[in-house]
Amino acid sequence: MYGRERRQRQDPDTATLRAGLTPAQLHALATLEQFGWTLRFVRRPLFRDPVPVVFQRDGRRFVVLEADGTLNEAPDLVIRD
Repeated sequence: MYGRERRQRQDPDTATLRAGLTPAQLHALATLEQFGWTLRFVRRPLFRDPVPVVFQRDGRRFVVLEADGTLNEAPDLVIRD
């Protein structure tokens, strides 16, 4: 039983992921998607703005979309495999 992966890999609902993002974030996301980037998940910390995390096509590089639509290329996130 130990060692078995319990998390289920599902494709997230894009409308659910985009809910709560600012217009600037949505605009920047649309531009990034034209270049092959995908919104993989959104962290929603309590009492803080959502933190959308966008991955490059190969999945090795990621950025965070700030509330004003700018990219944070050096976020302080730890991504687990």
